[in-house]
Amino acid sequence: MEVIYEFVHYGENLEPQPDTIVLDVGMRTVPGVIDHHHSHAEPECTASLIAKYPRLVLDHIKNPENLRLVTHRFPDFDALSSIFLILKLLELGNVDSAMAKIARYAKMVDSASLPKKIDLAATPYSILRALFAGAKKEEAQINLERIDEGLRFMRFLYAKVEEGYDIEENRVLFSGIERYERAMKKVEGDYFHYLDDLSRAQKLTLDLPLSQEKAKREVDGLIIKNPSSFLLKEWARRDLSQSFLGEGFSLVVTNFGNQRYILGVDPEKGVYLKGLGDLLNSNEAHKREASGKPFVFRWYDGNCPFFNYRIIDSPQDGTLLTPEEIEDTLLDYSRSLGEQA
Repeated sequence: MEVIYEFVHYGENLEPQPDTIVLDVGMRTVPGVIDHHHSHAEPECTASLIAKYPRLVLDHIKNPENLRLVTHRFPDFDALSSIFLILKLLELGNVDSAMAKIARYAKMVDSASLPKKIDLAATPYSILRALFAGAKKEEAQINLERIDEGLRFMRFLYAKVEEGYDIEENRVLFSGIERYERAMKKVEGDYFHYLDDLSRAQKLTLDLPLSQEKAKREVDGLIIKNPSSFLLKEWARRDLSQSFLGEGFSLVVTNFGNQRYILGVDPEKGVYLKGLGDLLNSNEAHKREASGKPFVFRWYDGNCPFFNYRIIDSPQDGTLLTPEEIEDTLLDYSRSLGEQA
């Protein structure tokens, strides 16, 4: 099977094409396009959608010998596991138990629901992140190398699941394999990068709305510019000792070069950020209008059943809002909850 890979920006709206499967982008779930980032999607990640609805692939691909796979730039665990599942599905013609287990794990990863007490250095998500961390090549080369590394890793996981191993947390599974042992050590060392990030981060407490009832909850927040830790979110949510409320940092705001901002909340806390994306888009629109710059791409607000407004990401072309304006918008959003009570 000859496979051609293409990479697009997050949030692209794509139509089905012959002999092509679009994964983790496309803004629809139909034969040939499998994405969960739209409001009509089910609460599944892309990998779990493939396992649940294999006909989205099998009914669409007529000539698997010349396959084109499209996913987002810098493919992550969900995208890579989805690519593996597509290739395996076309090989076998059905979803077997090992594929289903990989899909379930991918769903746990993509929803940020890994158990807090899990050994981060011994779980596939962190190991794959470590294998990717620090790459300083051209984007096109990084994308293809992630495909190569990711598929090798997924084939390894598949073989181990078939042998009866648990993959959620299993240090023995990766022991004796030099590249994976190095990755585990890199994860362990990343904790010290987190401590360095924490030393220069802004800590705060604020109210956020509960997603299942008309109430609010006070949570710890962390705002950090240009983090050096590639597992910052995971360490922060587990940090009971250095968060003011002693429950870990439930809100993490990361700022990359004052251009990209990601705001995310811990799903375990039952809070979300519904409405904050609208405020950021409104402020962004005013700022761009005043500067004469077009507002083509909006802030993504997590408006899909899978994320349920738990994540916000800045526009594809960056933001004109300053760090202070973004923080003020967040604090105004939090204060408005008290006015609504």
